[in-house]
Amino acid sequence: MTDEIHLSRLEPTLEERSYPVEREALADSFAGTTVLFADGDADLGGLIDDVDQERFESATDAFAALQNVLPVEAVGEPGQSDGDA
Repeated sequence: MTDEIHLSRLEPTLEERSYPVEREALADSFAGTTVLFADGDADLGGLIDDVDQERFESATDAFAALQNVLPVEAVGEPGQSDGDA
């Protein structure tokens, strides 16, 4: 069974695991879980595998590390302004 979660539920989903945990073990546990973005999706296990960090001390630690590998589609419309005018 393939699970799908919205990006807004990512941190609570990570909290369902036990920490500390090695990156590879966390990636394996989420393989096949699809994260739904504003425009697209990605495999959560693959995203975790892309993180440079080898070990996560907490769900907050894993969530923060994932922020660096999320694709641009995760945050909104392509070319969307941050409000600078």
